[in-house]
Amino acid sequence: MANMSVQLVAVERRLWSGEATAVVAQTTEGEIGILSGHEPVLGQLVEGGVVKITTPEKETVTAAVHGGFLSVTADGVSVLAESAELADEIDVAQAREDVKRGDEQARARALSRLRAAGHSS
Repeated sequence: MANMSVQLVAVERRLWSGEATAVVAQTTEGEIGILSGHEPVLGQLVEGGVVKITTPEKETVTAAVHGGFLSVTADGVSVLAESAELADEIDVAQAREDVKRGDEQARARALSRLRAAGHSS
């Protein structure tokens, strides 16, 4: 499978950058899977979504993503999020607490953080 250049960037920092074989993201039009050679596309990411990037070594980079855009060009894929957290950085206990106590938007973000970290509510 051919590789493509992928960047996962949030407003506050670049979370991940490198070569990948696939990217899966949740957009307002539904879930989209991107492989090398995909037609150019611009998609709006859902609030409280999860992005999964598969590396050539078959590792999966997973992030909770809150709003933003996915851009696919001939040069690669850019995930430009309003905010995002890598799965291994997520405080699962805090996310579970946020599900219980937060407003609707905070609960949606907490649930996506739990999904990205591989936990259910």
